[in-house]
Amino acid sequence: MPVIEIETKIKASIEVCFDLATSIDLHIVSTDGTDEKAIDGITSGCVKQNDFVTWEATHFGIRQQLTSFISIVNRPFHFRDEQKKGAFKHFKHDHYFETQGEFVIMKDRFEYESPYGIFGKLFNALVLTKHLTGFLLKRNTVIKDFAESGRWREILK
Repeated sequence: MPVIEIETKIKASIEVCFDLATSIDLHIVSTDGTDEKAIDGITSGCVKQNDFVTWEATHFGIRQQLTSFISIVNRPFHFRDEQKKGAFKHFKHDHYFETQGEFVIMKDRFEYESPYGIFGKLFNALVLTKHLTGFLLKRNTVIKDFAESGRWREILK
């Protein structure tokens, strides 16, 4: 099963970083290239444990929906979202936050599995892992920019 791990160093408070990472509104800002929208469940604000959100977005030219369930929240250190319905056979995305001096280290661990057996594995190797890594890096760059610039106040009201 493929796993993507990313670390992002942010000069901001751990609470701001955590809240931005759980913000539906910031997620929408960070995914402007896929025209992502929250269409069911929690559609704005910050997700909390046992919330769900159904996203609609365009990936690889296909408009699709994915429902994610927030299964764990330990603010401001960790939360997990897991696919409940969507294109993946399985995904689990853990978000970890720790303070190191004046910085927060935000760690993503994204574990996923595509359907379609060997064809899914081939798609992962040739296309999907790179696509998902870029998607997560862009999202983390937006979180970092909003947290460090003070623009978080526009999102976290």
